[in-house]
Amino acid sequence: MTNATIITDTLEQVAKRCGDPKERVFKRLYELDPKFEPLFVMDTDGGVRGSMLETSLNCMIGVAQGESQTPRLLIEAARMIHDGYGLTEDEVDFMFVAMRDVFRDVMAGDWTPEVDSEWTKLLAELATIRAET
Repeated sequence: MTNATIITDTLEQVAKRCGDPKERVFKRLYELDPKFEPLFVMDTDGGVRGSMLETSLNCMIGVAQGESQTPRLLIEAARMIHDGYGLTEDEVDFMFVAMRDVFRDVMAGDWTPEVDSEWTKLLAELATIRAET
């Protein structure tokens, strides 16, 4: 299980240092795989991206805290829904990777080996969440 305190502390520090990381996260997502950018062409006001980031953050925190099955169910549903956009289950994880990358950049020297270890564990756990077939 992931150390939820380290994850939430990271998120709080990122918010203090850069405010809303939405633009940075989506820029990184598009760098990871350019096919994501055209999927948001109709999101002219950023509302869809903002909602997606908020949901992703809530799921990450929820999985880290392990207090509810709801975040896991939301991730399972996201994997199925995004299939309709031509994304594989593995490609859905790029959002979490983009978030981690941006947070690491924002934290700079405060991204310690311990923090990195907890984020690595969290991303590995998120990648295992799949709908049972």
